[in-house]
Amino acid sequence: MAISISNFPPVNAVVHSKDTPERKPAAAASTDAPAATTTVTISSAASRAAQEASESPAQTAKEAQANDPQAKRLVAKQAAMVKLYQS
Repeated sequence: MAISISNFPPVNAVVHSKDTPERKPAAAASTDAPAATTTVTISSAASRAAQEASESPAQTAKEAQANDPQAKRLVAKQAAMVKLYQS
């Protein structure tokens, strides 16, 4: 149960003090500075995992038939999920 109290004036959350000096915004960065660059290197394992994740089920099945161990594991995992949801 909620109770509404409406006879109180709104409270201003900002309190200004004469003892506190005003803060000025930070100076803008110099335009002469070179842009920062970042180089990202993806490991070969991560690259293969990304490739496996983006291939079609037909391609995975084809690779599993060609004795690709990772494709075989994926096909077995998919078959287990289908069996689980059909029971």
